[in-house]
Amino acid sequence: MRIISGTAKGTRLASLGSADIRPTLDRVKESFFNQVGPGLGGIDFLDLFAGSGSMGIEALSRGAETVIFVEPKAKAQHIILQNLEKCKMTPPRWDLLKSSALTGLKTLKDRKLDFDLIYVDPPFADNLYEATLLGLSPSGILRRDVVVVVEHFHKTVLRKNYDKLKFYKDRRLGDSCLSFFKFEDSPYKA
Repeated sequence: MRIISGTAKGTRLASLGSADIRPTLDRVKESFFNQVGPGLGGIDFLDLFAGSGSMGIEALSRGAETVIFVEPKAKAQHIILQNLEKCKMTPPRWDLLKSSALTGLKTLKDRKLDFDLIYVDPPFADNLYEATLLGLSPSGILRRDVVVVVEHFHKTVLRKNYDKLKFYKDRRLGDSCLSFFKFEDSPYKA
């Protein structure tokens, strides 16, 4: 697992080495960033179910203004902090919320934060997609032109709509699939 592009390009990241947390494969990460654009200058990125933090750290490396990592597991939180230090990423460009995704959404709303790009990658077996996407849609943390990307097992079927979040495309990569959602009235054209 490594940083693919940007200021920390080539840096090898520590992984959890645990069956509980499945890291996003480099080819999935590369496809994601190819889909959303190579440069992320000025955007605010939310990494839900952050795991090792590789997606959010990649976003920082590619120029994201800020990244919020949301991760409930203490071991994963430690790895995120270790990887941020390894990549020389310093606050205030990032923050780590030590909470579940749904609790994190409430905290972000209370802090009046909102985001341009959100990556949702819960453990495949936990079936948290519906609760998370239904929690995201009315959360108040989505900018009008937000893109929400969900990584899931390719056989997991996601709905086309989660309140105002509307599916617009997907990309299959081996056993993983990336599904892209936007606000129904978004000016963003797929």
